[in-house]
Amino acid sequence: MIGRLMNVEMLDDAGAVARRAVEVIAAEAREAVRARGRFAVAFSGGRTPWIMLQTLRLRDDVPWAHVHVLQVDERIAPGGHADRNLTHMCATLLPPLDQARDRHPAPQIHAMPVESDDLDEAAACYVQTLAGLAGSPPVLDLVHLGLGPDGHTASLIPGDPVLDVTSADVALTGLYQGRRRMTLTYPVLNRARRVLWLVTGKDKAAMLARLQEGDPTIPAGRVRQDEAVVIADRAAVQG
Repeated sequence: MIGRLMNVEMLDDAGAVARRAVEVIAAEAREAVRARGRFAVAFSGGRTPWIMLQTLRLRDDVPWAHVHVLQVDERIAPGGHADRNLTHMCATLLPPLDQARDRHPAPQIHAMPVESDDLDEAAACYVQTLAGLAGSPPVLDLVHLGLGPDGHTASLIPGDPVLDVTSADVALTGLYQGRRRMTLTYPVLNRARRVLWLVTGKDKAAMLARLQEGDPTIPAGRVRQDEAVVIADRAAVQG
């Protein structure tokens, strides 16, 4: 165990990280459904998370009929585009009918409306989606986050004005790696009952150390730590 506030688990590789994350999510889902009748979870994108979601979808102990999947962030891109997190999320959680969906009810996926002509209105609409599922103000059962080599998480990007948004749970960013994004903001992230970080790769080692220290000069360091679990591979922890 590393760190004082954050529960950090170090595993050998990205595959082991994904499998351990599935255990955490399945347990949180069962507890949320027992306590509140539904599991409202927000997922980020990334290679390790797609492995995680593929494995999670095969679990028999997840109460799928009561699972509501939300997006942590999304690129402003056309429907079905490979840049969209939603494209990969649907491919992993809504497999062909002859596979897992035969055994499990499909989770309800609530997509960020990034194809709207009025993105400001679309962001406000997603706030209402959150509220309809998780109360007002929304309290998500679990938020899954990643960590960028620059210290970003969700689409809370160093230097972007979105970092200072405190009056809305969903906001728009400026250009980052060629696209604007829609993202959950600190207020809703910091209300979550559980935050699950997946961190893999040697290029994340420096930022993982700063995250563990709660360094507020990086975007990830401003997410609350007391209800956080970090699952990292050996490369991310040891550099």
